[in-house]
Amino acid sequence: MTSTFPDISISTERLVLRALEDEDVSALAEMMNDEMVAAWTAVPQPFSEDGARSWIRDYAPAERTAGRGLDLAVTEFLTQRLVGIIQLAKTNWHVRSTELSYIIAPWARGEGYASEASLATAQWLFRDQKFERIELRTAADNTASQQVAQKIGCISEGVLRGACIARTRTEDGGWTDVRTDYIVWSLLPEDIDGVGDQFADSGFTSFSDWN
Repeated sequence: MTSTFPDISISTERLVLRALEDEDVSALAEMMNDEMVAAWTAVPQPFSEDGARSWIRDYAPAERTAGRGLDLAVTEFLTQRLVGIIQLAKTNWHVRSTELSYIIAPWARGEGYASEASLATAQWLFRDQKFERIELRTAADNTASQQVAQKIGCISEGVLRGACIARTRTEDGGWTDVRTDYIVWSLLPEDIDGVGDQFADSGFTSFSDWN
């Protein structure tokens, strides 16, 4: 049985999810320097183009080939512009489970891209990779991320108290760590039944095909 993710692309009506490429360096670095990304992720700040290049050339390929996870660039189908990242991590091939997270560029927020990309990834995992569980963890105060989890059908399983380190701005303009809770969400194959129809009702299809 396979224990690594394939090198794939996933297509929806509006998006293409694919492997990160060198051409994504500038856009990736710009996205990772956003205030909300800095607040809710562990991405180093400031995030340089060298850091983006290392992520694309070294970190992402190593995670995939080792079977730990998968990093996908989320791009607009029409413009091919990078709008975000989908990450799979902490993959357990025996249990057939993985942890999913998402980052969307500030200019692309409010368009439903995080939900569309996450649902397409979940459908691919369940249908093609035969996964049985996807887990998401959202910081207690990150309501935008929680709305994405709810929209794609995730079920809240509880709170991990004090398990998340977020960041907040200091008076001198720097960043300081703050401890908060994680909300744990799960998604099983049966949870996404009918979710795609809800996306279609909102004006776009969640998932068309993959290759």
